[in-house]
Parts: sequence; structure tokens; C-alpha cells
Amino acid sequence: MKKIAQYIFLLAAVFILQACKTDKGGEPVAVSENKEKPAAVSAVSIDNDKPILRFGFMICDSRKLSEERFAPFAAYLEKKLGRRVEMILKNTFEFESLIKNNEVDFFHVNSIVAVLLKEKYKADLLAIDIRGKDGYKATGTIIARKDSGIKTIEDMRGKSMVFGPALAPFGYMAQYALMLDNNFDPETDFSSYTIPSGSAKHDKVIYGVEYGKYDVGAAPRIDLDRMVEENIINLDDYNIIAESDPMPYCTIGARADIDPALKEQVKDIALNLKDDEVATVDGETLKVLKRMLIDGFAPVVDSEYDAIREDLKLCNMPPYTKY
Repeated sequence: MKKIAQYIFLLAAVFILQACKTDKGGEPVAVSENKEKPAAVSAVSIDNDKPILRFGFMICDSRKLSEERFAPFAAYLEKKLGRRVEMILKNTFEFESLIKNNEVDFFHVNSIVAVLLKEKYKADLLAIDIRGKDGYKATGTIIARKDSGIKTIEDMRGKSMVFGPALAPFGYMAQYALMLDNNFDPETDFSSYTIPSGSAKHDKVIYGVEYGKYDVGAAPRIDLDRMVEENIINLDDYNIIAESDPMPYCTIGARADIDPALKEQVKDIALNLKDDEVATVDGETLKVLKRMLIDGFAPVVDSEYDAIREDLKLCNMPPYTKY
């Protein structure tokens, strides 16, 4: 445990961390052909006298793909709020500094970072992404190829393991906690473990197991299902050794000192965003939710993050690190 806590802090400065979906950019741009009148953004003019709202988005995969993914939502907010919205793309480990130094007003991050910002900086959590079979929640799985013969956590002793990013709730934390809960210490009971470098770490985990580079992998269920749907892998080839309980997915929040009326406004815009609503980015009319690769937003119930908090404590991870 000491070793992994140090590992997290050290690698946080050098890895590009991510936890939300590792998509390749998603479906083609949904350009409205205007055969039917789209649920267009209200024609509110931009008041340039109002301060720019700075919205921080956690980078998923690459900066370019994340920009393509979140730009329509930023444009949609801008029109709905009638003020300029600046999209700020940052890696997971940078958000604590952004909030501490008041460099962003709102944020969209994974549920580990959301908990950290709430616990340390009293940030308000406003809305949760809805996506996949578990809605606004997600799970982490431990997988092995069936032909490996590994069926249980006990079978993993002496094997090699590949995790996702070190601050990923469903590519690292959930699986690490599952092992500890089953009296399996990842620090001593594997022959080795690793975290892939670069972007698309969740995909690299699954490919690493698929092609036999590692015996066992920590894969978010949402990415496992996606790669099955895209015929990249066949789930029949895998043993799902363990799967975590569903826990909250990526989350929108705001700094504690942001005007409560503005927080409520942003929250309402997110919660009422429908799948046919569009925004214009660089001359293209795009469906906002489809481009974000989500189905909508759900309201936050803080107690539902308790499962994240308990796993973070068990794994000795921020913001509960003790040594």
C-alpha cells in the first residue's frame, strides 16, 4: 500500500490520466439537415460585458478528441447563458491546482477527482453523465482470457497485471479495492503489474490482455462493452473474474465560491439537455449529447459517492492518503 500510494503521486506528474470513455472520437458528426426544426439553442445574444465563464474538461484519450467531444457543450452553454464560455482542457491530476488557484469556474471530471475537489475545496457537484447499461453509474471489471485458465482472484497469484490510469475510478481504484477486499495484495501477490504509457490507456489494457501480453487486466465495463459492440473483441473469450458495484460516473461541478444562481443555471441546462439539441462549432451544427458520447445528465446525490470515498480510503488514495 505504501508503494502504490507513492506510485500514484509520482506518476500523477508524468502520466496522462483519464477515466472516462476511451472512444476514438465517436460517431460521425451529427449535422442537422433541418428537415425538421431542431431543438436549437435559444437565440440569446452574448453579453461581452459579463466575465468569461471558464469550464474545465478532463482530457479523455487525446486533447484533440476531447476538444471535439466537449466543444459543442461549451458552445451550447455559451448561447444558453448569454455569456462567453472558455473551454479549458486539462489532465486529471491538474484539476486540484486549477480549483485551488481559481483558474476554472466549473469542471467536468471523473468521480475520483470530483470527490477530491469536494472534500478538499468544498466544490459543489451538480450533474452526472448518463451512459451505458448502468445509467449514471459505472463499474470496473477484472478480466482474463478464458484460455489462461484464470477464473478467480485466487488464481491471479503470481500472474502479471495491467491497470488503467492511476486516478481512474473504474480502471484502477475499483479493481484495486476488489482485490484488497478478497485478501489479495496487488503489491506482493502479482509477479508484476504496470500502467500503460500515453493515451487510450483503457483500450491498451484490453488489448494487452487480448493479445496475451498480460495475464489479467483492469477494464472499465463501459469500455469492455464498447469494444464488444464494435466487434473488436469477443466477450466469450474472457472470464470476468470480478466486477465492482456501480458507482457515480463523470461529474459536472463548480467552485464553492461561484454565484449559487449561476450554478443552478448551469445545472438546469445540463439536466434539461435533450438528445436533439444542437450547437454550432466552427460552422458545423452538432448534436450536443451525441458529440459528448453520453445520453444525458442525472442530478447528483452526494451519498451515492460514499462508495467512491470508501474505496479511496481502502486503497489509501487521495484525498484520504494516510502515508
